[in-house]
Amino acid sequence: MVKAIRQDGLSQSAAARTFDVSRTSVMKWLKAVQRGGSVALRSRPRGRRPEPRLKGWQAATIVKLISDRTPDQLKLPFMLWTREAVRDLIEQRLGISVSPRTAGRYLARWGFTPQKPVRRAYEQNPRAVEQWLKHAYPTIRAQAKREKAEIHWGDEMGLRSDYQAGRSYARRGQTPVIPGTGKRFACNVLSSITNRGRLAFLVFRGKFSADVMIKFLRRLIRNSAHKVFLIVDGHPVHRSAKVRNWVERHSNQLRLFHLPTYSPELNPDELLNQDLKVNAVGRSRPRDLAEMEADVRSYLRRTQGRPAIVRSYFEERHVQYAADC
Repeated sequence: MVKAIRQDGLSQSAAARTFDVSRTSVMKWLKAVQRGGSVALRSRPRGRRPEPRLKGWQAATIVKLISDRTPDQLKLPFMLWTREAVRDLIEQRLGISVSPRTAGRYLARWGFTPQKPVRRAYEQNPRAVEQWLKHAYPTIRAQAKREKAEIHWGDEMGLRSDYQAGRSYARRGQTPVIPGTGKRFACNVLSSITNRGRLAFLVFRGKFSADVMIKFLRRLIRNSAHKVFLIVDGHPVHRSAKVRNWVERHSNQLRLFHLPTYSPELNPDELLNQDLKVNAVGRSRPRDLAEMEADVRSYLRRTQGRPAIVRSYFEERHVQYAADC
């Protein structure tokens, strides 16, 4: 209508008759277009704007509880924060009943997204972790710089042939079947990485022992141009008298440091373990132990030749503190 008045020279009275509206309405619409353009004529919801069920302080209370606690700590029958858990929390704390769908909208509005949680042991000492991040590791890093040493992060892991990773498309209700041997076998890997992209490893069979650890340490210092500062967890083998005595005899080439107990998330080498488990084992179907070991060694050698991949392990938020040289 406004276009007809402007371009075709239609009068306000004629426009009112043509579109079957009052002349007053035509005048109001023209004034609105003059003030705000054509968008001013867009329809808007009528009536009072609906108020949120939760007031600001109530929403802040729920957000803090979700951020700081787990559902079971708040005596809710859940282990993870789901929409149903948030619904029950709102009713428990505020006496307000909402549907799971509404709880989901609240979570999205508050900036929460569904994520895979990191498993953390009850036995972990938060003060020890804080001490490591603020004092122990910065001291190690400064000492390595003075001595021109290279910091390695080490770990060991076991790999099983029956581990399966990934998904496969199939018709609905028909679970895909992946052929593979019914035998179970396993091998172990001892590895270390640096934030410069260096990777060292040892694939072995049988139990992880002090002799295996020393064999790996010999290989590590033999292939290193600098003194090695190796950071590992508190495994009994790492703290054994045999390993400790060997390290003391080679103190001019290597030093051993230990992470806080029950804190695997602080070790970047755990990201290599996860990568290896999923891509070298979980997505293959070895027929025997020899083939499995060959797959693992091949994957590790390819990773050795791609330092950018090794450096990318240090980008995960829990280990970014170790990314600085």
